[in-house]
Amino acid sequence: MTGAIIGICVLLILLTLGVPMVAGLLCSVALILFLSGQWGLTMPQTMIFGMSSFTMMALPLFVFAGALMNSGGISARLFNFARSLVGWMKGGLAQVDVLTSIFFGGMVGSSSADLAATGSVIIPAMKREGYSGAFAAAVGSSSAGIGPLIPPSSPAILYAAVTGTSLSALFLAGLIPGLLLGLTFMITVGVLARKHGYPTFAKFSFAEIKRAGLAASLAFGLPGLIIGGLIFGAFTPSEAGAFGAVYAGLLSVVFYRSLNWAGFYKATVSAVQMTGELLIVVALSVALGNALSAAHVPQALAGLIDVLAIGDSMFMRLVALMILAIIAGMFIDPLIPVIVPVLMPSLIAFNIDLVQFGVLMVMAVVIGQITPPVALSLIITGRIARVDQMQVFKANMPFFIATILFTLLLMAVPELSTWLPNLMKD
Repeated sequence: MTGAIIGICVLLILLTLGVPMVAGLLCSVALILFLSGQWGLTMPQTMIFGMSSFTMMALPLFVFAGALMNSGGISARLFNFARSLVGWMKGGLAQVDVLTSIFFGGMVGSSSADLAATGSVIIPAMKREGYSGAFAAAVGSSSAGIGPLIPPSSPAILYAAVTGTSLSALFLAGLIPGLLLGLTFMITVGVLARKHGYPTFAKFSFAEIKRAGLAASLAFGLPGLIIGGLIFGAFTPSEAGAFGAVYAGLLSVVFYRSLNWAGFYKATVSAVQMTGELLIVVALSVALGNALSAAHVPQALAGLIDVLAIGDSMFMRLVALMILAIIAGMFIDPLIPVIVPVLMPSLIAFNIDLVQFGVLMVMAVVIGQITPPVALSLIITGRIARVDQMQVFKANMPFFIATILFTLLLMAVPELSTWLPNLMKD
């Protein structure tokens, strides 16, 4: 147990100092194995097992599809369609930011990709329209958290690989919460817009909605293909990733002609690099989970959760687990491959629905990306808006509170996550 605690502390220190995740995990696992006297050859064996999951086949395919959509200029068409739908509202450009994130999240499923595609366009535009840089960055960083919930979702793929949960069920479980989170942010923007007198951005026009909708119609084929195929059982998530990659390539190269060979090469290299990094992190996280299990950390963690949970209720246990996950998410990115192997025995012991908890873990990732000291989303949007990270965090406080309250709602009403997967199962 002592070796495991030292190993975890070393991992947190290394990550806080900016050491790459792969190097930090490798040092931590090796140290735990050495201090606890475990057999060192188990490390490469468990790493290979972690990367051999059939579910992981979906990861490079969806990452590649997202890279093609990102490089193919799809975001501009989505932005114009979102502007025609909600630009007439108070705080119209902020509303457009949220709606564009919903659209783009359903195609990429990654908050960093969302920020790269939409934040660099919308945040400067909001500043030109009179919004403060901090508020523009806050809207961008929070709305980017919608993407990981809506399928295809990179965090969901990682969670499925680590836990063995059905990826199809996780994709469907995140759809309703993702849309509801987007609605929550739009309501928050509306309240703030009336309070601070934020302007509208465009006039309402059915003709403009029709024109922009037709221009973006083919782009919506990707989420429609993925979600529809999963609902009707036409293909597995891995097959959906393959179809998605082919569709994104045809759309960007053949139909829109917005992606040349140089852009295609850049998207391919980016997808390969990201996939390689994530696969190594997953492999090391599985080894970390095995090392911690052998050191009896899960039993100690279960006891800690019982102490933190007030009363013998599933809701309070979920609260205790989420507190641990959110605290870890403030320092660790990616969070799921590191923390879930540690929590997995407790989830099984408490008979917690792994599909519901998968959605909650994605929410922990989202909250971690907007919570200092790391707060990756705040850092990215702050740089785009040229404001300090803490200024963005202060401006983001209404969205942060809304996110926390929404997470509590997901814990209290598990049907928001489980209804659609159970419906498709029946």
